Amino acid sequence: MNQPNLDLAEMFAARESQRSNMHARHLNEQLVRVLKTIGYDVGFQKGVGQYLYDRDGARYLDLLSGFGVFALGRNHPVLRKSLQSVLDADLPNLVQLDVSTLAGILAERLLEQVPYLDKVFFANSGAESVEAAIKFARGATGRNGIVNCDHSYHGLTYGALSLTDDQNFQGGFGPLLPGVTTIPFNDLAALEKVLSTREVAAFIVEPIQGKGVNMPTDEFLPGAAALCKRYGTLFVADEIQTGMGRTGRFLAVEHWNVEPDMVLLSKALSGGHVPVGAVLTRKSIFDKIFNRMDRAVVHGSTFAKNDLAMAAGIATLEVLKAEKLVEAAAKRGAELRLALTRMVPGYELLKEVRGKGLMIGVEFGPPKSLRLKASWTMLESANKGLFVQLITVPLFKDHKILTQVAGHGLHTIKLLPPLTITEDDCAWIERSFDQVIADSHKVPGAIWSLGKTLVDNAMRKSA
Repeated sequence: MNQPNLDLAEMFAARESQRSNMHARHLNEQLVRVLKTIGYDVGFQKGVGQYLYDRDGARYLDLLSGFGVFALGRNHPVLRKSLQSVLDADLPNLVQLDVSTLAGILAERLLEQVPYLDKVFFANSGAESVEAAIKFARGATGRNGIVNCDHSYHGLTYGALSLTDDQNFQGGFGPLLPGVTTIPFNDLAALEKVLSTREVAAFIVEPIQGKGVNMPTDEFLPGAAALCKRYGTLFVADEIQTGMGRTGRFLAVEHWNVEPDMVLLSKALSGGHVPVGAVLTRKSIFDKIFNRMDRAVVHGSTFAKNDLAMAAGIATLEVLKAEKLVEAAAKRGAELRLALTRMVPGYELLKEVRGKGLMIGVEFGPPKSLRLKASWTMLESANKGLFVQLITVPLFKDHKILTQVAGHGLHTIKLLPPLTITEDDCAWIERSFDQVIADSHKVPGAIWSLGKTLVDNAMRKSA
C-alpha cells in the first residue's frame, strides 16, 4: 500500500500566506479582524526559546509565552527528543484496560515536588483539572458549595466558567453551576462568613490572580487554609498559571508556607507541545472518589495519561531541574520588577509594578496633569482599558516585544516570559518600556494619534 508523503513543514510554507483568509473563512473571523486592526498580523514563522520570528525574519521577544505555556521557551531540544523517543518506541498507548508506566513516573515526580500530597489525577487541560477538583470536592465532602474570589479566572468549561468572575466570559452562557459563592480576594472575614455555614465543599483560589496579577496579602492564604481546616472545607490552589516555577518557587503557595488539599497544574507542564493537566490531592480525598472496584473509572478522560503528554511532563520537570529555571525565574523576576519599579516616580501614568518571579503586572492609572487627563478620559470613555493598548501596540510594532493586557477592561500589562530569558532580554524589556511610556506622556504625539484611531474603531464597533 502506498503511504501518503506528508511534509507538514512544506505544507505550512505553501499555505502560510493564506492563513488569515483560511481563519476568516473556516475559524474565528473576529480574531483575524482584531489582529489586523492592531497590526499584529505579522505571520510568525518560527519559535526558538523566548524568541519568535515573523515572515520577514524579524525577531520578537515573547512575554506572553502562550498564556504561560512556554516556561521552557518554544521547541526546547530536550522536549523534542523526548517526544520523538516515544513515537519511535511503538509504546502501547491508551490501552485503557491497562495502567500507564509513563503516567506512574510523572505522578511520582510531581509528588516529589509536593510531598504533602499523595495522589495524582491526570486530565487534558487546566479547565479539565478545575472540573475534576469540583467533582472531587463535592464527592469527598458530601457538600455542594464552592467558593471562589472576585476577579478570578479558572477556565471556560461550564464548571470552571462558573468560578471565573468575568461577565465578558460568562455573559450569554447562563445558567451556570449552582452553589457558587464569590467573595472579595483578600477578605478573610467574608470567607469565614460563608465557610461557617459548613455547606462549602471547596475554596478554589489562584495564589496570585492571573487576571490583573493581583497579589494576596501575607495573611490571606495562610488564613484561608486555617479557616478551611476549621470548617471542613477543602483548600484548592489553582496553580495552573502560577505553578511549575513561574513565581520563583515550584508552587506559588510556597511563598506563604501553605499546604493545600489539592493543587491544580497545567500550562507549563505540557512543555508547550502536548496539552496536559493534573490534580494533586490527598489520599483521603482520592479514596472517597475511587472507593470501590466498580467505581475505578467513575471519573476520567479519554486522552488523559496519553504517552506524549506524560513524556512532555517528565521532560519539563527534568529541564526545570537541570537548567535551574525556578531559581532563574526568582532572580530575573526580582531584577526586572526592580528596574520597572524605578520608573514609577518618573511617569504619572505608571502606577505600580507587582508580582513574583516572572509573573509581573505593570499597572497604569489616570494622570493628574490636565493635558494628559483630557486624553486619558477620551480613551476611557470610548472603551475602558483602551489606554493600555497605547503601550502594548508600540511595544510590539516598534520594539518587537509581545505582551498582553492582564484582563478585559484592566489597566495592567501582564508579563509571562519564558523562564529562560537572559540579562540582555531584561535590558531589552526595560529599555523598550521606558521609551514607550515616555512617548505616552507626549501630547500630542504618535501614541495619542494611535489612541484616536483606536477610539474611532471602538466607536464604529459600537455603532
